[in-house]
Amino acid sequence: MIRFQATLQKPKATARPASWCFVTLPGKASALLPSRGMVSIEGTINGRPLTATLQPDGKGGHWLKVSKALRDAAGAEPGETVALEIKPVAQEPEPRMPADLRKALAVAPAKARGAWKDITPAARRDFIHWIISPKKPETRVKRVATACDMLAQGKRRPCCFDRSGMYDQSLSCPVAADSPPKRRR
Repeated sequence: MIRFQATLQKPKATARPASWCFVTLPGKASALLPSRGMVSIEGTINGRPLTATLQPDGKGGHWLKVSKALRDAAGAEPGETVALEIKPVAQEPEPRMPADLRKALAVAPAKARGAWKDITPAARRDFIHWIISPKKPETRVKRVATACDMLAQGKRRPCCFDRSGMYDQSLSCPVAADSPPKRRR
C-alpha cells in the first residue's frame, strides 16, 4: 500500500468553473507505481473508498482528479491536506469506449473487431486516450480510422504514443488556481 498526504487543489479558472479538484502525488509515491503512464488504483482518501485512474503529469509523476462527490465523502475542501492510501488494481477496468470509435469498429473489418476484443483493457485504454487526446476534431477523426487500420493489421497498441507525456509534452497536471503565473523564458 502506498501512503501519502497531499493538498487538495482547485484547477485554475477556465470558461466553465470546475466542480472537481485534484491532488498531485509526491514523487516518492509516483515512483512506487508500475508505470509513468495512467495507472488504475484502489484505496482510500481520508478513509473513504477510492477507485480511480491516475493521470501522468508529463514529468514522470501522477495526479488524481477528485470529483465533488468524492471530495464531499472525504470531508475535504480545497486547500486542505488529505490522506491517501493507494495500490494498483489487480485487474485493469474496462475503459468506456467513445461513440465514434464504437461506430467505426462496427463497420471495420472483422479482423479489427477481433483484435479489439483480444487486446487487454490497458491497451484499449491507450487506444482510446490516443484517439481523444488531440485538440483538433479532424485529428480525432483521422485517429479513429487509423486505429481501425492498425487493429486490422494486428497491432496491439497505438504506435508512437507516449503514455507518460514526458517526451512529447502532451500530458500535464492541471494548474492550481492559486499557483503563481509561469515566467516566460
